[in-house]
Amino acid sequence: MKNNVILIVNPISGDIDKTDMVKTVSHFTTRKDKNFVLYETQGTNDIFNIKELFLKHTPERVLIAGGDGTIKLVAEALEQEDVIFGILPAGSANGLATDLGLPETVLECLEIAFKDNVLDIDMVLINGKNSLHLSDIGLNAELIKNYEKSTVRGKLGYAIQAVNTLIEREDPFSAIIDANGKTIECEARMIVIANSQKYGTGIVINPNGLMTDGKFELIILKNLDLIVIGQIIAGNTAIETQNLEIISTDCARIITNRPVNFQIDGEYCGTESTLNVKMATSKMKVAVPIKSIIAPL
Repeated sequence: MKNNVILIVNPISGDIDKTDMVKTVSHFTTRKDKNFVLYETQGTNDIFNIKELFLKHTPERVLIAGGDGTIKLVAEALEQEDVIFGILPAGSANGLATDLGLPETVLECLEIAFKDNVLDIDMVLINGKNSLHLSDIGLNAELIKNYEKSTVRGKLGYAIQAVNTLIEREDPFSAIIDANGKTIECEARMIVIANSQKYGTGIVINPNGLMTDGKFELIILKNLDLIVIGQIIAGNTAIETQNLEIISTDCARIITNRPVNFQIDGEYCGTESTLNVKMATSKMKVAVPIKSIIAPL
């Protein structure tokens, strides 16, 4: 029924209690004469459960309360469905929401979620897995691995693990990149596969990135020292261009000289030595502000 609205909540994302948020969404949808359906992710069988829930209720909107990893999970579950998503930022990393210019308050995001200003966001396939926002191989993925193992959450947890990661960092890795009919060899501490512009902290990693142009960017970070990673954590500034090499393409293959830590949209995915990257055929329809930040900076 088109009168149904599903809210999918990750109860542990961002180490934030979602009780008040769920109540706010329930009251908001009731005032709009919508039938409110709640699903809390469990960490197992979520994709199957979300698919089943969607088929049962055929909602007019699917709201997602969580971080980038939760958004990616829901996008994977419903990538074949014609539905508009509303995002309620509630994760440790809210990079996609930051890129879309979404506000921080739940009510403001709900107002946007039920309007018809919609962006069709590209999806990128990396070794067959969907990426919506920013994925990378190297030091940042190592940081995320350490963060997931730690007990201190939020920005403080990231800051602590950033210092620990830098102290114990692995040596730079060598990579061979095939893209746009060319092959390049490089040494890097980190290679980002970017479908957008910013990390959740606000740091601009890909100034010319667009989520709707059918391309992604490979950003090679050659000098990822304490100052640069501090920028990524603190945000609100651009990394100096002399530390970057950017390749825009719709298909690429990355081969490293050894297995390197890898993450997709803020979730650690183990180590990889080969990444096959291409644009996906499906897109994600997301309700966005009219003045959403989607053009190059």
